[in-house]
Amino acid sequence: MGNGTGIGRVRGLGSAKHGAMHWWRQRVTAAGNLLLATWFVVSLFRLPNLGHDVVVQWIGSPIVAVPLILLTVSVFYHMRLGLQVVLEDYVHEDAGKVFSLLLLNLYTIAGAALAIFSILKIAFGGVPA
Repeated sequence: MGNGTGIGRVRGLGSAKHGAMHWWRQRVTAAGNLLLATWFVVSLFRLPNLGHDVVVQWIGSPIVAVPLILLTVSVFYHMRLGLQVVLEDYVHEDAGKVFSLLLLNLYTIAGAALAIFSILKIAFGGVPA
């Protein structure tokens, strides 16, 4: 017949048509996180030691800085997607939900921006060795 109940169709209630895209983005970022985190761990193990000078020189390479920035963006976006679902499911008051989602967005943007700024500062030579 149709989707949902008769009264739900009349009121326009039902699927918001955004759940599938949210689910897909979560899976894509999870796959990206898996690949980039594997690269990150393997790259760290290949370093001769984890001294400050060695790590700064390693991050200073464009071949390393770009994937680190991609990893940062992917991790923070994936975190935002996952926590958004938790907040939407468990915060029931509308004002609390809006406030929580606003804080989540601000936190993820600020955290990602700080991490990217730090990577770029090292990559462009702003940190003395």
